[in-house]
Amino acid sequence: MSRTSAHPLCVEATLDPRLTRWKWLVKWILAFPHYIVLLFLWIVFLLLSIVAFFSILITGRYPRPLFDFNVGVLRWNTRVNYYASSVLGTDRYPPFTLKDVPDYPIRVDVTYPKRLSRGLVLVKWLLVIPQLMVIMILVSSPSSVYRHLDDYSPIGSGLIGLLSTVAVVILMFTGSYPRGLFDFLMGLLRWTMRVLVYVYLMTDKYPPFRLDMGGSEPMPAAAQPAGGG
Repeated sequence: MSRTSAHPLCVEATLDPRLTRWKWLVKWILAFPHYIVLLFLWIVFLLLSIVAFFSILITGRYPRPLFDFNVGVLRWNTRVNYYASSVLGTDRYPPFTLKDVPDYPIRVDVTYPKRLSRGLVLVKWLLVIPQLMVIMILVSSPSSVYRHLDDYSPIGSGLIGLLSTVAVVILMFTGSYPRGLFDFLMGLLRWTMRVLVYVYLMTDKYPPFRLDMGGSEPMPAAAQPAGGG
């Protein structure tokens, strides 16, 4: 996956230009096999995160096989959410895989940290409280943040669920998903996922209080064109 993000988490998405007017009503049912698999994957994710906690505390390293597996779970879960609940931005059925799928409409990657702070691992849950207060508005509850927006229903919860529902209702009546809402939803999703990878010890980079909207990650400052002519 090509990296353009200044943050260790990279989320890139494209809005399906051929969304059907009605399919969003049944996507959560069609995605039911994924929910069953993800239930077990999240159990493993949590167990591996506990193992990673002690590994970081002792060695300052997140074991690479555990890291790659947990990134795979994030990819899988994000694809299902993007299809069935939190954005509803594609009609393409999510693949059953932990691997990156280059041609799927949403892609997730996290840069592997060579070293992590052994002291910081003890207090991340405390440092992230201000972020959780913001994220509580975006999803239904603090626990939903830790479950990564796994509200699998035709009408989601919180601000993200409300706005995605507005978007697909507009789609149903006009045949077009409003681009402005898509960009805003992706900003909310990106913010929430940055908090998630921080609290699950996958990075030491504190999530910025910033809404990076749109399907593409913002370019790193050093790569942006210089202004002033």
